[in-house]
Amino acid sequence: MTVRIVDRRNDSKNKSSVNRSRFIRRFKGQIRKAVSDAINKRGLKDLDEGEKIGIPGKDIDEPQFEHGRGGVWDAVRPGNDRFNAGDQVDRPKGGGGSGSGKGQASNEGEGLDEFVFTLTKDEFLDIFFDEMALPNLVKQQLAQIEQFKRTRAGFVQTGVPTNVNLTRTMRGAAGRRVAIGGPYLSQLRALEKELAELREKLPEDDPEVERVRKEITKLRAKIDQIPFVDTFDLRYNNRVKTPKPSTQAVMFCLLDVSGSMDEGRKNVAKRFFMLLYLFLNRNYEHIEVVFIRHHTVASEVSEEDFFTSRESGGTVVSSALTLMHEIITARYPSSLWNIYGAQASDGDNWHDDSPRCREILGNQILELTQYFAYIEITDGPPQNLWEEYLKLQEAHAGRFAMQRIANLADIYPVFRELFKRRA
Repeated sequence: MTVRIVDRRNDSKNKSSVNRSRFIRRFKGQIRKAVSDAINKRGLKDLDEGEKIGIPGKDIDEPQFEHGRGGVWDAVRPGNDRFNAGDQVDRPKGGGGSGSGKGQASNEGEGLDEFVFTLTKDEFLDIFFDEMALPNLVKQQLAQIEQFKRTRAGFVQTGVPTNVNLTRTMRGAAGRRVAIGGPYLSQLRALEKELAELREKLPEDDPEVERVRKEITKLRAKIDQIPFVDTFDLRYNNRVKTPKPSTQAVMFCLLDVSGSMDEGRKNVAKRFFMLLYLFLNRNYEHIEVVFIRHHTVASEVSEEDFFTSRESGGTVVSSALTLMHEIITARYPSSLWNIYGAQASDGDNWHDDSPRCREILGNQILELTQYFAYIEITDGPPQNLWEEYLKLQEAHAGRFAMQRIANLADIYPVFRELFKRRA
């Protein structure tokens, strides 16, 4: 026996969005795998878009409870003249839900099409950057508090009509009417009692009865003149601005544009930094990004020049690290900022300069930064800069990381390894 429960209640507001979020949470594993497959089919420029993905039907089957037969059963099927107990049945040819669409039609077998699910841009990026964060992000002392939130702070007597608190206003109006009209009501009750006694003794046209009746009329007129709601009764919701603690962070992006960095390697580096830039702007509203390009001389450039400039030259990597340290000292004190760095190079550096890079990074920069990542873009053996940086990896575990990228397919796995969320 199958039990079917039909919910005939009307959908509440935003119920579809709640069901959608529940579906994404429940099948997050399958959706994440589908997103990973979709990433390999699109370019980095198309990353900030939604995606239509398919989930195999078997992965979304709902479990069902049925009454078990129990015991051991022997059954005779009428009309079976082809099979006996223990016979093996061949798999049907064609059909069978394979979905290939090839071969001849068959009257045997059954299957289930994939469930096609469309992710919005925000949902796609949420899953794409899932379990990723800037490592060692802490709340430093705030030098400038630029973010505020409005909090309730009681009631005031002035404000705009949209902030009127009706409950508090009506409560105040009722209290005011009771306070002002209280003495009049007590006098009115006394006069009404006196009028009732006089009517028992005197006729209606008696002067004394007429006098009491006029006093009652005057008191009722005074009570009716008390306003139901006075401007004095109005109460407005009061909201004040309070500082909202925020985390200040700055990311330094260092790009090698020397002659040994050909267009293919520059393209890989640019894609890595574009992915990093999208990640930062996606997760952190108040993070600054400093772009530094270098060959023999380093310079701080704008975002557009960082990704599009065609300037080239020799290779002195220490110039970029020196400039980064100067900018940190001048504008981003480590006591107030979370400082991060990401450097991309092919590792081919002027030989005498590589030890100097290790000294600057190890003695000056790493002690000021929360995390520094170095990627070497080459499909050959490690270069001299990689060999020097290896000496820093063990001494600064957790603050310094290195990875190599050989081609475009390595960008996202390396990026995820560098910036994965850590305990």
